[in-house]
Amino acid sequence: MITVSLCLAGMAVAGCETMQGAGRDMQTAGQLLTEQAANGQVQMGQAPVAPAADPYMAPAVTPAPY
Repeated sequence: MITVSLCLAGMAVAGCETMQGAGRDMQTAGQLLTEQAANGQVQMGQAPVAPAADPYMAPAVTPAPY
């Protein structure tokens, strides 16, 4: 019983690391796609669109309380 529970715990930890790595890969792919789109706009003679703010960064100005 202990062996089975240790194996299940090990698989759970490995699964979390795998999902975290996949998330980082997806984020990197999204950034590369955004950069390529901006480069394509520049090559076509259009001004690139300003990138959106990073959703993971804290806001520059804290909102005023109600």
